[in-house]
Amino acid sequence: MSSFATEEGFRKIRGIKIYYKLFRAVNEKAVMMTMHGGPGMSHDYLLPLSDIAENGISVLFYDQFGCGRSQEPLSRENFTIDYGVEEAHELAMDIIGKRKFFLMGSSYGGALALAYALKYQDSLKGLIITGGLSSVPLAVREMQRLIEELEPWARDAIHKYGDAGDFSNPEYQKAAQLFYRKHLLRMDEYPEDVIRSLEYGENRNVYRIMNGPNEFTITGTIKDWDITSDIGRIKVPTLITVGQYDEVTPMVASVINQGIKGSRLKVFENCSHLSMWEDRRGYNQELVNFIEGNL
Repeated sequence: MSSFATEEGFRKIRGIKIYYKLFRAVNEKAVMMTMHGGPGMSHDYLLPLSDIAENGISVLFYDQFGCGRSQEPLSRENFTIDYGVEEAHELAMDIIGKRKFFLMGSSYGGALALAYALKYQDSLKGLIITGGLSSVPLAVREMQRLIEELEPWARDAIHKYGDAGDFSNPEYQKAAQLFYRKHLLRMDEYPEDVIRSLEYGENRNVYRIMNGPNEFTITGTIKDWDITSDIGRIKVPTLITVGQYDEVTPMVASVINQGIKGSRLKVFENCSHLSMWEDRRGYNQELVNFIEGNL
Protein backbone atom coordinates (compact mmCIF):
# COMPACT_ATOMS: atom_id res chain seq x y z
CA MET A 1 0.00 0.00 0.00
CA SER A 2 1.34 3.42 -0.97
CA SER A 3 2.19 5.83 1.83
CA PHE A 4 0.85 8.76 -0.17
CA ALA A 5 -2.03 9.70 -2.47
CA THR A 6 -1.75 11.82 -5.61
CA GLU A 7 -4.09 14.67 -6.48
CA GLU A 8 -3.82 16.98 -9.49
CA GLY A 9 -5.90 19.54 -11.28
CA PHE A 10 -6.40 23.28 -11.58
CA ARG A 11 -7.21 26.00 -9.10
CA LYS A 12 -8.41 29.43 -10.17
CA ILE A 13 -5.86 31.86 -8.78
CA ARG A 14 -6.03 35.59 -9.51
CA GLY A 15 -8.49 34.92 -12.32
CA ILE A 16 -6.55 32.24 -14.23
CA LYS A 17 -6.23 28.45 -14.05
CA ILE A 18 -3.08 27.28 -12.26
CA TYR A 19 -2.10 23.62 -12.51
CA TYR A 20 -1.01 21.78 -9.36
CA LYS A 21 0.03 18.26 -8.38
CA LEU A 22 -0.02 17.19 -4.75
CA PHE A 23 1.63 14.10 -3.29
CA ARG A 24 -0.23 13.89 0.04
CA ALA A 25 1.44 11.71 2.66
CA VAL A 26 -0.94 9.36 4.45
CA ASN A 27 0.70 9.96 7.85
CA GLU A 28 1.49 13.59 7.14
CA LYS A 29 3.89 15.40 9.46
CA ALA A 30 4.77 18.34 7.20
CA VAL A 31 3.97 19.96 3.87
CA MET A 32 6.53 21.28 1.38
CA MET A 33 5.56 23.56 -1.50
CA THR A 34 7.95 23.76 -4.45
CA MET A 35 8.76 26.57 -6.88
CA HIS A 36 10.27 25.62 -10.24
CA GLY A 37 12.82 27.64 -12.19
CA GLY A 38 13.02 29.45 -15.45
CA PRO A 39 11.26 31.74 -15.14
CA GLY A 40 9.18 29.80 -17.62
CA MET A 41 9.86 26.08 -17.09
CA SER A 42 7.37 23.72 -15.46
CA HIS A 43 7.25 21.70 -12.26
CA ASP A 44 8.11 18.43 -14.05
CA TYR A 45 11.89 18.53 -13.51
CA LEU A 46 11.29 18.76 -9.74
CA LEU A 47 9.32 15.51 -9.55
CA PRO A 48 12.19 13.57 -7.89
CA LEU A 49 11.24 15.51 -4.75
CA SER A 50 7.99 13.53 -4.60
CA ASP A 51 10.11 10.72 -3.10
CA ILE A 52 10.01 12.43 0.29
CA ALA A 53 6.26 11.80 0.55
CA GLU A 54 7.38 8.32 1.67
CA ASN A 55 8.78 10.06 4.77
CA GLY A 56 5.44 11.61 5.72
CA ILE A 57 6.12 14.92 3.98
CA SER A 58 3.42 16.01 1.54
CA VAL A 59 4.82 17.74 -1.57
CA LEU A 60 2.93 20.36 -3.57
CA PHE A 61 4.07 21.13 -7.12
CA TYR A 62 2.56 23.75 -9.40
CA ASP A 63 3.19 25.41 -12.74
CA GLN A 64 3.59 29.17 -12.29
CA PHE A 65 1.59 31.65 -14.37
CA GLY A 66 2.13 31.16 -18.10
CA CYS A 67 4.25 28.06 -17.45
CA GLY A 68 3.64 24.40 -18.22
CA ARG A 69 -0.09 23.73 -18.14
CA SER A 70 -1.11 26.99 -16.43
CA GLN A 71 -2.75 29.95 -18.12
CA GLU A 72 -1.09 33.30 -18.72
CA PRO A 73 -2.24 36.41 -16.85
CA LEU A 74 -4.49 38.64 -18.90
CA SER A 75 -1.89 41.43 -18.84
CA ARG A 76 1.82 41.13 -19.63
CA GLU A 77 2.35 43.70 -16.87
CA ASN A 78 1.79 40.81 -14.44
CA PHE A 79 4.89 38.93 -15.66
CA THR A 80 6.74 39.91 -12.47
CA ILE A 81 8.26 38.34 -9.37
CA ASP A 82 5.82 40.30 -7.19
CA TYR A 83 2.90 38.77 -9.09
CA GLY A 84 4.47 35.33 -8.67
CA VAL A 85 4.69 35.85 -4.90
CA GLU A 86 1.00 36.73 -4.62
CA GLU A 87 0.03 33.82 -6.88
CA ALA A 88 2.00 31.38 -4.73
CA HIS A 89 0.49 32.72 -1.52
CA GLU A 90 -3.08 32.42 -2.80
CA LEU A 91 -2.42 28.89 -4.05
CA ALA A 92 -0.86 27.87 -0.73
CA MET A 93 -3.79 29.28 1.21
CA ASP A 94 -6.20 27.48 -1.14
CA ILE A 95 -4.57 24.05 -0.95
CA ILE A 96 -2.53 23.98 2.28
CA GLY A 97 -4.61 26.40 4.30
CA LYS A 98 -3.35 28.52 7.18
CA ARG A 99 -0.96 25.96 8.70
CA LYS A 100 2.71 26.64 8.26
CA PHE A 101 4.64 24.85 5.52
CA PHE A 102 8.14 24.46 4.12
CA LEU A 103 8.92 26.30 0.89
CA MET A 104 11.47 24.99 -1.60
CA GLY A 105 12.63 27.02 -4.62
CA SER A 106 14.93 25.85 -7.42
CA SER A 107 16.94 28.26 -9.61
CA TYR A 108 14.64 31.21 -10.44
CA GLY A 109 12.22 29.51 -8.06
CA GLY A 110 14.83 30.10 -5.37
CA ALA A 111 14.70 33.83 -6.12
CA LEU A 112 10.91 33.68 -6.00
CA ALA A 113 11.03 31.77 -2.70
CA LEU A 114 13.31 34.40 -1.17
CA ALA A 115 10.91 37.12 -2.29
CA TYR A 116 8.02 35.11 -0.84
CA ALA A 117 9.79 34.68 2.49
CA LEU A 118 10.43 38.41 2.74
CA LYS A 119 6.69 39.08 2.58
CA TYR A 120 5.09 35.94 4.01
CA GLN A 121 7.61 34.27 6.30
CA ASP A 122 4.94 34.03 9.00
CA SER A 123 3.41 31.31 6.79
CA LEU A 124 6.62 29.27 6.72
CA LYS A 125 8.21 26.65 8.95
CA GLY A 126 11.35 26.68 6.84
CA LEU A 127 12.91 27.72 3.55
CA ILE A 128 14.98 25.65 1.07
CA ILE A 129 16.89 27.37 -1.73
CA THR A 130 18.43 25.10 -4.39
CA GLY A 131 20.66 26.66 -7.03
CA GLY A 132 18.85 29.89 -6.23
CA LEU A 133 19.88 33.53 -6.27
CA SER A 134 19.29 36.82 -4.52
CA SER A 135 20.86 38.87 -7.33
CA VAL A 136 20.42 38.36 -11.06
CA PRO A 137 23.39 40.58 -11.96
CA LEU A 138 25.67 38.55 -9.65
CA ALA A 139 24.42 35.23 -11.08
CA VAL A 140 25.04 36.51 -14.62
CA ARG A 141 28.58 37.63 -13.76
CA GLU A 142 29.31 34.19 -12.36
CA MET A 143 27.92 32.46 -15.46
CA GLN A 144 30.07 34.69 -17.63
CA ARG A 145 33.05 33.56 -15.56
CA LEU A 146 32.11 29.94 -16.27
CA ILE A 147 31.91 30.73 -19.99
CA GLU A 148 35.50 32.04 -19.86
CA GLU A 149 36.53 28.64 -18.48
CA LEU A 150 35.00 26.70 -21.40
CA GLU A 151 37.07 25.27 -24.24
CA PRO A 152 38.31 28.18 -26.41
CA TRP A 153 36.09 27.30 -29.40
CA ALA A 154 32.96 27.33 -27.22
CA ARG A 155 33.93 30.48 -25.35
CA ASP A 156 34.67 32.30 -28.59
CA ALA A 157 31.45 31.12 -30.27
CA ILE A 158 29.33 32.32 -27.36
CA HIS A 159 31.02 35.73 -27.46
CA LYS A 160 30.96 36.07 -31.25
CA TYR A 161 27.38 35.07 -31.94
CA GLY A 162 26.04 36.32 -28.61
CA ASP A 163 27.37 39.80 -29.27
CA ALA A 164 25.71 39.68 -32.70
CA GLY A 165 22.42 38.47 -31.22
CA ASP A 166 22.62 35.36 -33.43
CA PHE A 167 21.45 32.95 -30.74
CA SER A 168 20.16 30.39 -33.25
CA ASN A 169 23.54 29.99 -34.99
CA PRO A 170 24.52 26.28 -34.96
CA GLU A 171 27.96 27.02 -33.55
CA TYR A 172 26.43 29.11 -30.75
CA GLN A 173 23.89 26.37 -30.02
CA LYS A 174 26.65 23.76 -29.87
CA ALA A 175 28.61 25.88 -27.40
CA ALA A 176 25.51 26.52 -25.29
CA GLN A 177 24.86 22.77 -25.10
CA LEU A 178 28.41 22.25 -23.84
CA PHE A 179 27.75 24.83 -21.11
CA TYR A 180 24.54 23.04 -20.14
CA ARG A 181 26.25 19.63 -20.04
CA LYS A 182 28.80 21.05 -17.61
CA HIS A 183 26.67 23.34 -15.50
CA LEU A 184 22.94 22.53 -15.91
CA LEU A 185 22.74 18.73 -15.80
CA ARG A 186 25.74 16.41 -15.94
CA MET A 187 23.94 13.34 -17.27
CA ASP A 188 24.53 11.57 -20.59
CA GLU A 189 20.78 11.45 -21.26
CA TYR A 190 18.32 14.00 -19.96
CA PRO A 191 15.30 12.45 -18.18
CA GLU A 192 11.90 12.88 -19.84
CA ASP A 193 10.70 15.15 -17.01
CA VAL A 194 13.63 17.51 -17.57
CA ILE A 195 13.08 17.53 -21.34
CA ARG A 196 9.40 18.28 -20.80
CA SER A 197 10.22 21.29 -18.60
CA LEU A 198 12.73 22.62 -21.14
CA GLU A 199 10.22 22.21 -23.97
CA TYR A 200 7.57 24.11 -22.01
CA GLY A 201 10.10 26.88 -21.43
CA GLU A 202 10.84 27.07 -25.13
CA ASN A 203 7.21 27.02 -26.26
CA ARG A 204 5.65 29.44 -23.78
CA ASN A 205 6.20 33.21 -23.49
CA VAL A 206 7.41 33.65 -19.90
CA TYR A 207 11.04 32.57 -20.40
CA ARG A 208 11.66 34.95 -23.28
CA ILE A 209 9.89 37.88 -21.61
CA MET A 210 11.27 37.55 -18.09
CA ASN A 211 14.60 35.81 -18.69
CA GLY A 212 15.88 36.05 -22.25
CA PRO A 213 17.30 33.79 -24.98
CA ASN A 214 19.13 31.32 -22.70
CA GLU A 215 20.36 30.58 -19.19
CA PHE A 216 23.42 32.81 -19.29
CA THR A 217 22.01 35.70 -21.36
CA ILE A 218 19.44 37.37 -19.13
CA THR A 219 17.98 40.34 -20.97
CA GLY A 220 14.37 40.08 -19.79
CA THR A 221 12.42 41.94 -17.14
CA ILE A 222 14.28 40.34 -14.21
CA LYS A 223 17.77 41.35 -15.43
CA ASP A 224 18.33 44.00 -12.73
CA TRP A 225 16.53 42.20 -9.87
CA ASP A 226 18.57 42.16 -6.64
CA ILE A 227 17.29 41.71 -3.07
CA THR A 228 20.60 40.75 -1.44
CA SER A 229 20.46 43.74 0.91
CA ASP A 230 17.01 42.62 2.13
CA ILE A 231 17.42 38.90 2.80
CA GLY A 232 18.81 39.50 6.28
CA ARG A 233 15.18 40.04 7.31
CA ILE A 234 14.46 36.35 6.72
CA LYS A 235 14.37 34.67 10.13
CA VAL A 236 12.93 31.21 9.38
CA PRO A 237 15.23 28.15 9.33
CA THR A 238 16.89 28.10 5.90
CA LEU A 239 18.77 25.42 3.96
CA ILE A 240 20.75 26.49 0.89
CA THR A 241 21.94 23.82 -1.53
CA VAL A 242 24.07 24.15 -4.64
CA GLY A 243 25.96 21.86 -6.99
CA GLN A 244 29.74 21.93 -7.17
CA TYR A 245 29.52 22.79 -10.89
CA ASP A 246 26.23 24.72 -10.69
CA GLU A 247 25.58 27.44 -13.29
CA VAL A 248 24.26 29.48 -10.34
CA THR A 249 27.54 28.99 -8.60
CA PRO A 250 28.50 28.15 -5.01
CA MET A 251 29.65 31.76 -4.68
CA VAL A 252 26.09 32.92 -5.37
CA ALA A 253 24.84 30.43 -2.77
CA SER A 254 27.41 31.66 -0.23
CA VAL A 255 26.09 35.23 -0.61
CA ILE A 256 22.63 34.00 0.42
CA ASN A 257 24.16 31.94 3.22
CA GLN A 258 25.99 35.00 4.55
CA GLY A 259 22.88 37.14 4.21
CA ILE A 260 20.49 34.89 6.14
CA LYS A 261 21.70 34.49 9.71
CA GLY A 262 21.77 30.89 10.90
CA SER A 263 21.22 29.41 7.44
CA ARG A 264 23.01 26.23 6.39
CA LEU A 265 24.87 25.75 3.10
CA LYS A 266 25.24 22.30 1.51
CA VAL A 267 27.36 21.82 -1.64
CA PHE A 268 26.64 18.63 -3.60
CA GLU A 269 29.89 17.26 -4.95
CA ASN A 270 30.06 16.33 -8.65
CA CYS A 271 26.63 17.89 -9.24
CA SER A 272 25.53 20.91 -11.23
CA HIS A 273 22.25 22.86 -11.35
CA LEU A 274 19.84 19.91 -11.13
CA SER A 275 21.34 18.05 -8.21
CA MET A 276 17.96 16.45 -7.47
CA TRP A 277 18.64 14.27 -10.55
CA GLU A 278 22.40 13.85 -10.25
CA ASP A 279 22.26 12.79 -6.59
CA ARG A 280 18.59 12.04 -6.09
CA ARG A 281 18.94 10.02 -2.88
CA GLY A 282 21.47 12.34 -1.26
CA TYR A 283 19.54 15.46 -2.20
CA ASN A 284 16.22 14.18 -0.90
CA GLN A 285 17.79 12.93 2.32
CA GLU A 286 19.19 16.42 2.91
CA LEU A 287 15.67 17.84 2.56
CA VAL A 288 14.17 15.21 4.86
CA ASN A 289 16.81 15.85 7.52
CA PHE A 290 16.21 19.60 7.35
CA ILE A 291 12.43 19.31 7.49
CA GLU A 292 12.39 16.74 10.31
CA GLY A 293 14.86 18.88 12.25
CA ASN A 294 12.54 21.90 12.08
CA LEU A 295 9.08 20.46 12.73
